[in-house]
Amino acid sequence: MSEDHELPLNPPLVDEERGAASRRVKPKRGKAFWLLFLSLAVSLYQAAFELCAVAVALPSIANDLDAVDFVWAGAAYAIAASCSLPMTGSLAQTFGRRAATLTSLVIFAVGSVICGAAVNMNMLIAGRVVQGWGGGGILAMPHIILSDLVSLRERGTYNGILAVTWSVAIVSSSAIAGALSDAGQWRWIFYLNLLITAVAIVLVLKYLRMAVPQGNVIDKLKRLIRLAATIIIIGSTCCCCIALTWAGVRFAWDSAQVLGPLCVGIAGLITFVIYELRVPKMPLIPFHLLTNKTCVVGYLTTFLNGLITMASVYYFPVYLQACKGQSAAHAGGVGWLGFVVTVGPWGIIAGVSIAVLKRYVPTILFGWTCILIGMGLFTTLKVDTPASRVSGFEAIFALGIGTLYTTTFFPVLAPLPVSANAPALAFFNFLRAFAQVWGVTIGASVLQNQLLSKLPPDFVATLPKGIQVAYTAIPKIGQLEEPLRSEVREAFAESLRIVWIVILAIAAFGTACMVFMREIPMHNYTDDDWALVEGSEKAAPASRPQAVELRSAETIAKPGAESFRTD
Repeated sequence: MSEDHELPLNPPLVDEERGAASRRVKPKRGKAFWLLFLSLAVSLYQAAFELCAVAVALPSIANDLDAVDFVWAGAAYAIAASCSLPMTGSLAQTFGRRAATLTSLVIFAVGSVICGAAVNMNMLIAGRVVQGWGGGGILAMPHIILSDLVSLRERGTYNGILAVTWSVAIVSSSAIAGALSDAGQWRWIFYLNLLITAVAIVLVLKYLRMAVPQGNVIDKLKRLIRLAATIIIIGSTCCCCIALTWAGVRFAWDSAQVLGPLCVGIAGLITFVIYELRVPKMPLIPFHLLTNKTCVVGYLTTFLNGLITMASVYYFPVYLQACKGQSAAHAGGVGWLGFVVTVGPWGIIAGVSIAVLKRYVPTILFGWTCILIGMGLFTTLKVDTPASRVSGFEAIFALGIGTLYTTTFFPVLAPLPVSANAPALAFFNFLRAFAQVWGVTIGASVLQNQLLSKLPPDFVATLPKGIQVAYTAIPKIGQLEEPLRSEVREAFAESLRIVWIVILAIAAFGTACMVFMREIPMHNYTDDDWALVEGSEKAAPASRPQAVELRSAETIAKPGAESFRTD
C-alpha cells in the first residue's frame, strides 16, 4: 500500500500552471447543464423513493403476502443493485452515459411492474431483483455524470443538492407509502414508479447529451461479459444472507444449516477477490485504484455509512410502529420528521463547507461524530420516550448521515486522476449498495434473535413457526389486550436497543479508521473527453495541463484512445 505522499498526483512544478489554467477557463453552467442536472435529480429521486417507500410499507406487504422471510424484500434489491453497479460503470465507459442511464431506467420500470403485480412473496422478491439491477445504475449514474461536468473541488455543493433530492424522496415516499399501506394499496407504491420513470426517460433523452465512444458494438459487448465474477459474488452474498437470516430463527447458530452456507459464502467472497485480482483483464472491481490509504479509507467509510443508513431506514420505522403504536402513514411522515428535514439540508451545508474550506477530513470526522452521538442516543430509546426527544435524536443522527452521504467521495477521488472517475465511482456506488445488503441482513439477524428471546411466550405461540417474526408481529400488536400489549412493545424496544448497540460499534470502527485519512488537494478541472454538449457544440470544461494527469492503459480503463461522437 502506497503512502499518500508517494502518489505524485499534484507535482509542485505544475501547481502554479494548473491554477492559472483554472482561472483562464471557467466551467460553463448554461441552460443545458441545469436541465441535465434536473434529469439527474429526477432519476435519483425515483431510486430513493423506492428504497424508502418499501421499508415503510414492508409490514403491510409481509402481512398481505404471508411473508416468511421478509428480509429478502430488501436484501434481494440490494444484492442485485450491488452486482449491477460495476457493470454500469463499464457500460457508461463503453456505450456512453446516456445509454447506461436509459438502460437502468427501463430495467427498473420492468421490475416495478413485476412487484406491483406480485401474488406471493417469491414473485415480489423476483421483481425486487429486477428493480435492484436497474436501481443500482440509477443511483450511480448521477454521480458519474456530475463528476464529468464539475471539478472535485466544487462538487460538494452540487452533490449537496442531490442530497436534498434524496431528502425530498424520503419525506414524500414515507408519507405516500404509509398512506397507501394503511389503505391496503401498497401495490401502487410500485406503479407510481412507472410515472416517475416516464418523466426521467423524457428528460434524459432530451437533455443528457454527452460524448459517446466510437467502436465496434461486438467488441464493446465483449468488455461487459463478466459472467463468472457476477455469479460468484451473487451466489456468495446470497449464501451469507441465508445463513444470517436463518441463524437462531429456523436453525441454531451452530447447526449445519447455518454454518454450511455461511462458510460457503465467505469462501466464495474470498474466491471472488482472488479471481478479480488474477484473471480478468477488465475486472468488475478496479482493485488497481486502491493504491492509496486515503482512497481505501474513503471507500471503507462509504461502505460503513451505507450499512448504518440502511439499518436505520429499515429498523427505525419498526420502533415507531411497534413501540410507539404509530400507523405506517404517521411513522413514515411525522414520526421520521427529525431525520428527513435534517439530512438533505445538512448535506448541502457539508458539501459547501468543503468547497469553501478546500478540506474534507474535518467535515467527514464531524459526520462520524454526529453518527456516534445519535446512535448512542438511540440506545436509550424506550416505549415511553417523548416524541420530541425522539425527533431530536433523529436530527442529530441525520447530521452525520447527511454529512457522510455528500462527502465520502472526496477522499476516494482526490488521489486519483479524473480519467478514473467512472470506474472509481462505480466501485464507490457498488460498496454503498453492497453495504445495504449487510445493513438489512445484520439488523434482521440481531432483531429476530432478540425478539425470540424477549417476546412473551404466549404471544410467540400465536405466530406461525419458523418465520421472521418482526414484521409479522407488528400488525397484531394493536389488537392485543393489556398487559400483553405493553410487554410486546417493551420486548421490541429492548431488541432494537441491541440492534443500535451493534450499529454503534460499527460506527466506532469507522470513526477509528479516520486516523489513516489524509488531506489531499482536490482537482479543479474535469475530463475533456466527457464534455456536455450545448446545442451542437461542446461546452468548454475547465482545462488543465495534460502533464498533471497520470494515464496508464494497463491500470485505468479510459476511452480516451477511442474516437468520440456526441449523442
